[in-house]
Amino acid sequence: MTTTEPITDEPTADEGESRLIVAECFGAEVPTFQGEGPSCGHPALFIRLSRCNLTCAKCDTKYTWDWSRFDPRKESTKRSVADLVAWASSSPVELVVITGGEPLIQQARLVPLVRGLIAAGKRVEFETNGTIAPAPELVIGAVRFNVSPKLASFGVKETKSLVPAALEAFVASEQAVFKFVASTVADLDRIAELAETHRLAPVWVMPEGTTAETITTTTRVLADAVAARHWHFTTRLHVLAFADARGR
Repeated sequence: MTTTEPITDEPTADEGESRLIVAECFGAEVPTFQGEGPSCGHPALFIRLSRCNLTCAKCDTKYTWDWSRFDPRKESTKRSVADLVAWASSSPVELVVITGGEPLIQQARLVPLVRGLIAAGKRVEFETNGTIAPAPELVIGAVRFNVSPKLASFGVKETKSLVPAALEAFVASEQAVFKFVASTVADLDRIAELAETHRLAPVWVMPEGTTAETITTTTRVLADAVAARHWHFTTRLHVLAFADARGR
């Protein structure tokens, strides 16, 4: 049985390093896919962690950090590493996506989680905004980082969302791809600048949107220019397939 407890931001004496602040887990009881990036279309389990170090205006998971709109006591729980590994192990699905929020805020507690998932035969993808360098213990063979630096057009100051030292660490890991959300060809020009400056490769571009109509329209705006740069292009499969329903 899954055990959870309401979360507060105050540590407890017995919490130690064994519990994570979790927004939701899904994909075991109702199957789903990885919706974005190199593994788009692969069956996947999702562990969505709560809390973020950015406040992007266009974020589609504000229930992980925007406490002016959401109640953290209702939107998050503490779950033990053992509980999360048992939950993932209950499914035959191999891929576990750890996302957020910004999951690497909690990376000290993620090290035993990732070890447990790998021991259970899983492979792990992190969805991260790229502002926090990964701990060396996470840069291991069965782990990949889908790094998504946020542009100013996403509603965040790039002085906060672009951290050169962290991007360099992901490049050095040789286990990262760089996935940018874009709406316009001007966004692609900015991505090209960042890719050249920070040696980011491979580059993936994903159209912004939370409806099938917007995804389709933006795809058509961007497709030729992405192809001309010889970058990878990804859709948002969960939006197209499940109308961006939470937990799918």
